[in-house]
Amino acid sequence: MIESRPEPKLKVLVLAASLREDSVNRRLAGLAGRVASQNGATVDFASMRDFDVPSYDGDLEEAQDIPKGAQELRRRLTENDAFIIASPEYNGSMPGMFKNLIDWASRFRPQPFDGRHGLLISASPSMGGGNGGLWALRVPLEHLGARIYPDMFSLAQSHKTLVEGEIANDALRARFEQNVQSFLSLAEAAKHYPCMKRAWVEFLGQTPDLGADRVDPVAS
Repeated sequence: MIESRPEPKLKVLVLAASLREDSVNRRLAGLAGRVASQNGATVDFASMRDFDVPSYDGDLEEAQDIPKGAQELRRRLTENDAFIIASPEYNGSMPGMFKNLIDWASRFRPQPFDGRHGLLISASPSMGGGNGGLWALRVPLEHLGARIYPDMFSLAQSHKTLVEGEIANDALRARFEQNVQSFLSLAEAAKHYPCMKRAWVEFLGQTPDLGADRVDPVAS
């Protein structure tokens, strides 16, 4: 009798929100993916180049529909149980190209971010580690219904602390691994033990009505 292998605990999309090949956030994303894989998750690595889209334009959407890059993001989100985003900080906020991609993805029904658990991480040579960018990033994601893990991780002075794909400081490395592990545990529990039905509604006072624009009732 052939024993069946247990299914992986979780499928996780890991994305670096930077185009630069040698970006420290790409390296941090790679590290997060390795930690997730070591904890039993199936990891889907993605690049921003997988989701190339033009600037959001309502006229373009009406004439040509939502572009393929945003469609690919929707596919990857819906095929995974959770996501991890490693994002740089640009001028105290998120990268504009990533916000543009989120704006395109917001046009889908059902909303692909809704109800999906996400972990935000960043790395920067600055003393803040890119944390300001993560606070800006979580606003549109939570607005679209994503359940962003409370403990974000920002690696400061990454030119010194991220060496050959590893966090050199033992305490920081342990904290990073614990963050990823705790996030995976929460996302796995949410996958297997949904405790309530919820509906994403953009504006307070709206009711979950399938005919209304930007209102998406979802049972989780």
